[in-house]
Amino acid sequence: MGNRRLRWRAVYGWAALAAVLLVTALPMLAADNGLVARTTAGLVRGVARPGGGAEFLGIPYAQPPVGRLRWRPPLPAKRWKGIREAAHFGASCMQPLLTGDWNRYDAGHDSENCLFLNVITPAWPARKPLPVMFWIHGGANLGGSGSGGLYNDGTLPAHGVVLVTINYRLGVFGFFADPALTRESPHHASGNYGLMDQILALQWVRANIAAFGGDPNNVTVFGQSAGSMDTGMLMTSPLARGLFEKAMGESGAAFWPPVIPLVKAEQLGEKTAAALNAPAGARGIAFLRKIPAAELLTELGARATQWPGGFTPDVDGWVLPRSPEEVFAAGQAAAIPLLLGTTSREIVISEPVNALRASIEREAGSLAPKALAIYGLAGNGQGASDPLYGSASVQWFADRMFHCPITTEALWQSATGQPVYEYEFDHPLPAQEAEGAQHSGELPYVFGFFPKSGNIGGKFTKLDFKLADRMEDYWTNFARSGDPNGAGLPEWPRLAASQRYMDFGVDGNAAASGKPLRAAQCGLYRAWLAQRMKKRQ
Repeated sequence: MGNRRLRWRAVYGWAALAAVLLVTALPMLAADNGLVARTTAGLVRGVARPGGGAEFLGIPYAQPPVGRLRWRPPLPAKRWKGIREAAHFGASCMQPLLTGDWNRYDAGHDSENCLFLNVITPAWPARKPLPVMFWIHGGANLGGSGSGGLYNDGTLPAHGVVLVTINYRLGVFGFFADPALTRESPHHASGNYGLMDQILALQWVRANIAAFGGDPNNVTVFGQSAGSMDTGMLMTSPLARGLFEKAMGESGAAFWPPVIPLVKAEQLGEKTAAALNAPAGARGIAFLRKIPAAELLTELGARATQWPGGFTPDVDGWVLPRSPEEVFAAGQAAAIPLLLGTTSREIVISEPVNALRASIEREAGSLAPKALAIYGLAGNGQGASDPLYGSASVQWFADRMFHCPITTEALWQSATGQPVYEYEFDHPLPAQEAEGAQHSGELPYVFGFFPKSGNIGGKFTKLDFKLADRMEDYWTNFARSGDPNGAGLPEWPRLAASQRYMDFGVDGNAAASGKPLRAAQCGLYRAWLAQRMKKRQ
């Protein structure tokens, strides 16, 4: 018996040693067996990038959220045997075709089995652990994906970071709340499944990114539009606390549109279920879970594309225990450095003067007279246009939806003593000079990828490439240290009482501003926001 124990101990010892040797030898496998990395679910083999480094595409970080797992928190991916090939993107998450057809490819290549991520490394093997940038795509939480050339094929990783791009559940699949779902949840919450996906993907990064050359203790979450809104929400979620060290937001604040309470989200869910002729209660959820994903989107019709006010995050008491604006205002968001900003015109909405005046009076309430004066609409005023920001209508909607919520989030985070850096992007895309810098216009410059067609495509020039290189330096410097500044770059001032920000100008040059961003307009917004928050107390 004693000898048998010794033999088993010896076998166990050799097995443990072999496991250690396998993990430490993984980088060497690249030479013999291709680009192989070990994850908690199994081995994956990537492909070499033309400019150096490697990419690992379509890695599942969760089990397919289908059947009984629809509208439930994501579960970690099951283990697989052998080496999984990671040479192609996974399917996009289910989504309708949205206005402008910008998501046509994703809508045509979607599936409910969509919880995949991609890892892009600038070198293989990495000589030292590199900062990690974790991208949350935009699309109103209704469309888009982490796949495609824009986010994955540019030069951003070449600036010394490991890039992770993810898919997460969207629309009715990611943000459907219902009283029956709340009752079946051990946390008495429903909705926010898309946010839970993002959190599980961050946990995957913490557990696995070292195998790809990334530093699991230096993770920056960044996103654009809805991805920026979600980034801010993650800063207020206790479930995401400690999973990332820095955050960056492009054109989206955590509290616009306002995150609705669970009871309102449940009411919207009940109306949706009734419109689909579902029975009440748990039987109705079982009925809805059996509807094929594509058929569900078809039957929803216009409800599938409604934003804001459709399928969006809610204050569920679990993922989001309190409204994000309350958390930020109280100085209780994640105590981390933050970089965020906006484009000068964002989403161009042009209303006739009378309709615009009515919109302002409806939204601003008792502050409407001040608002009308600021936008040149007092008395018989026809609205004050601005060469940079556009017509009074464009200014009003960009300020209310983007500029002012973003500057407010920045000021609240700065008040906690954390480093905060703010920017405005004013450089229009090629051949779009008359339209100004609009929503998503900064993306080619952040990722160093220049589409030749589409809504953010064009004939980019040396000036554009120079601006992109500068912005990539700023973004990756921030990911590295929490400070975007570096050698050879114009000084980017930290946000303080002066509220100075970095202006990426129309001419492609970067320079620090001499005054706050939209001071009068955003001062009025903050007064209105204070009134709204006081009424809710």
